[in-house]
Amino acid sequence: MSHAPVMLNEVIAALQPRDGALYIDGTFGAGGYTRAILGEADCRVLGIDRDPNVAPMAEQVKALFPGRFVLVRAPFSAMDEVIAVNGGETVDGIVLDIGVSSMQIDQAERGFSFAKEGPLDMRMSGEGPSAADAVMLLPEADLAAIFWHYGEEKKSRRVASAIVRARAEEKIATTERLAEIVAKAVGGKPGRIHPATRTFQALRIYINDELGELARALHAAEKILAPAGRLVVVTFHSLEDRIVKSFLRERSGLSGGGGSRHMPEAEPVAEPSFRLLQRKAQEAGEAETSENPRARSAKLRAAIRTDAPVWPASDDLLPPAPPLSRLEAAL
Repeated sequence: MSHAPVMLNEVIAALQPRDGALYIDGTFGAGGYTRAILGEADCRVLGIDRDPNVAPMAEQVKALFPGRFVLVRAPFSAMDEVIAVNGGETVDGIVLDIGVSSMQIDQAERGFSFAKEGPLDMRMSGEGPSAADAVMLLPEADLAAIFWHYGEEKKSRRVASAIVRARAEEKIATTERLAEIVAKAVGGKPGRIHPATRTFQALRIYINDELGELARALHAAEKILAPAGRLVVVTFHSLEDRIVKSFLRERSGLSGGGGSRHMPEAEPVAEPSFRLLQRKAQEAGEAETSENPRARSAKLRAAIRTDAPVWPASDDLLPPAPPLSRLEAAL
């Protein structure tokens, strides 16, 4: 099946590619955004992706746009280091498409989906701890916290307890087995959403440190965007959108509760480093959502870099879930 980039027209409109500019596609995937950017203007794109399986798509883009595209295998949170290694200091635009791709979900051997029988893996990079390691090694309290914070699973404690009981009897190594355990623990009537959906989402986010990656990527983008450079981010979940919204509102001087007639808005702690293109998130149009169900939850936020200094980085964007380092230490 084809893997259509979500909100492509809106992304290009917000990014406004121009001749001679340099852009970063921090989540290259199947290369949809990169192709559109290179086709829009005589510019260059530096693609970043930690998934080794995107290499064939990158070769296709290189053949279509000789000398104008380079792919670097790395997490997009390291984009400031990537651009430095490739001989640059600043870029004119950055686009990020956050979350797991349909291409990854469609590969049963990657273990992202309970709809396809496969090993309980979920690693985007193919390296580091797997989801199976998490469910087998983490304490019950940590599992419950992960399911609550990253999956917003109301029955997180019950699910964690069920997993701990099951793993004492045999290893939980497949997506099918975990889905079975979770479904039994959650219970309830069958509905449109599978009872294991939130647990699988939480494990995937945890194993790939997706929210930490996003927060670090936003800080990195602030460092390397040239004045008037544009940052465009597409998210598919409220957890991710909340981080992007908070970061951009704060750095555009709009945080502080919004003020009122009796209490003015709080003064920004530093000169705004971004200017929002629009205050509210943009959503996909009806025509796109009818053709591509994945677009229904998509939200686009975009901002323009000012010439103000970079703000100090902070960890207050992230929910208080157990760090991945705790699992790494248990291996």
